[in-house]
Order: sequence, then C-alpha cells, then structure tokens
Amino acid sequence: MGFKKSDLEYSDYSWTALPNDDPKITGKPDSTRFSRYEGYEMLYMIDKVLEHRDLTSVRSGQKVESIIRTELPSTTQSQEKVFNFVNDNW
Repeated sequence: MGFKKSDLEYSDYSWTALPNDDPKITGKPDSTRFSRYEGYEMLYMIDKVLEHRDLTSVRSGQKVESIIRTELPSTTQSQEKVFNFVNDNW
C-alpha cells in the first residue's frame, strides 16, 4: 500500500530530501537515529510497522503516527527501538 504524506494527521514535519538508497529510509529498522519530526522517516516507520503487523488501512498508519508522536519517550531514539516500542504498545 504505502502510507502517504497526505495520510498523516500531523502537519508539522520537516521534509528533508534523502537519496533513495539512504539507510534511514530503506532496509529494516536498525540503530540509525530516528526523528519523529522528519516526514520521510515517519512514513518509513509507519510502513515498516504496518508491514510487520500485516495491516493496510490509513487508520492503522495514523495509529502508528499517534503512538510515536504522543507516547514515545524522548529517550527512545533508534529506529529499532521506535519500531519495538510501537509494536509493544499497540
């Protein structure tokens, strides 16, 4: 499916263009630092969580976004830890 920018509930994201092969937006979640305010990183994380949970609805993606924006501790900063936090707090 691919969660889209227009599906996001929050509108205060920064949209810093990254090359398509940038590890922040490709591959699996790892120790790379994650920014909850970077739109491309948020879209990547939403897609990874939806894929992992075998979900496709926009509402499910918005739930991921909400968990990250409202519940994620500020000390949770790597992609892998964000991914695990969202899944543990689903």
